[in-house]
Amino acid sequence: MKYIILSAFIFISLNFVNAQNFEQAEKVFTLQCAACHGGQMQAYVDREWKYGSTKEDLFETIKYGRADVGMPAWDSLLTDNVIEEMVAYIQDGIKNVDNYKFKDEFVSGNFAADKFSYHLDTVFMAGKIPWGFTFLPEGGMLVTDRSGTIYHTDQKGKTKELTGVPACRAEGQGGILDIIVHPDHSKNKLVYFSYSAIKKENGTTVSTTVVERAVFDGKGFTKNERIFEALPWVNTTYHYGSRLLFDRNGYLFITVGDRGKRDIHPQNLEYDCGKVHRVLEDGTIPSDNPFKKSNGTVSSVYSYGHRNPQGMDLHPVTGQIWTNEHGPRGGDEINIIKKGVNYGWPIASRGLNYNMTKYTDFLEKEGMEPAVLYWIPSIAPSGMAFIDSDKYPGWKNQLLAGSLRFKYLNLCFLNGNEVVKEEQLLKNIGRVRDVKIGPDGYIYVAVENPGRIVRLIPGSK
Repeated sequence: MKYIILSAFIFISLNFVNAQNFEQAEKVFTLQCAACHGGQMQAYVDREWKYGSTKEDLFETIKYGRADVGMPAWDSLLTDNVIEEMVAYIQDGIKNVDNYKFKDEFVSGNFAADKFSYHLDTVFMAGKIPWGFTFLPEGGMLVTDRSGTIYHTDQKGKTKELTGVPACRAEGQGGILDIIVHPDHSKNKLVYFSYSAIKKENGTTVSTTVVERAVFDGKGFTKNERIFEALPWVNTTYHYGSRLLFDRNGYLFITVGDRGKRDIHPQNLEYDCGKVHRVLEDGTIPSDNPFKKSNGTVSSVYSYGHRNPQGMDLHPVTGQIWTNEHGPRGGDEINIIKKGVNYGWPIASRGLNYNMTKYTDFLEKEGMEPAVLYWIPSIAPSGMAFIDSDKYPGWKNQLLAGSLRFKYLNLCFLNGNEVVKEEQLLKNIGRVRDVKIGPDGYIYVAVENPGRIVRLIPGSK
């Protein structure tokens, strides 16, 4: 990681700043430091500190500089009092990052929530990265593994690999990704799955997000039909998006990431990437989609300006579609998806580049929808699910999201469309890849390496 330290203090009179009033210190940071370090101090401090992050370390760095990395000394321009006040503000941000660094190893047993206890029951164990899973009306589950496999686990817990799975580019973030059943699966046996398709173009290996539907016959998939293909195909192996969801009206929603083409795809309606798409069950376009196929625009686009949405679910009361998406460093988001709306990426964002440099001057911008929640530091969100059952006292209609980076399950408490509180569950369980509510009303959580799915059962063992 490239180490960046404070180097952009401009001399002004800062004696009005109160060390206990971080609202004022935030204004100073925004006005004087954001030009180099971005507008969000919380994102800026999510780093390794080359010269240390104690009060003494930071004070010395600002006051005397670090000549070997071009950090000038500010002792002749800033008073010790001003430096101490900024150090206190920065350290408060560091403390927030440290809250996600869980010290204890995960031990399965009994867990305590505010109003109940719970324990875990392992219902699936196979593969390495269970990217997505879905429940069958007749019982059992279908589980994808990013390596290129789809598993069937029956009602008795017996697991087998399925046939009829398409070839994919199982590199980087690619592979066999999400999977869902048709709303009328009990009659038509249709299953939908997304994956990173692969081919050669002019001697170069390229890939894209594809959705197929197929008939599940108990042994595998037949009558495979490609119903969606994101254009253009590119040679990167990340930001596929790929989460799938049917809404209450039977429309199929598909997320597609920007494929690493930040400055090309998300804001351009001629490209499929960096968008949420809406299609009919056979892949054709609804007549009331917001962008008609004219002047090169893509008619399947429902919303745009996205980076890499990998979580999506329906609010159980309002029916609204909520997503989460990977931002850059410090820019992960929860959004409510609205028809024809621009969600800003990369013009407006709270995050920084991974090398800690900024890429935009705008945290928000008129005409672009702000997020419901920004995770700072970034938790690397994965699958998400609303709790629509009464199994967990105090949790009904609240929102769950997996964390890949910090290896826990995040619980968001909502007041309307506002996140008012968050709770960290299953700390250090492993990289949480997906979460769903089963037909039995229990929470199911997919975890990586080894691949497994656990069920949260209220009560002690």
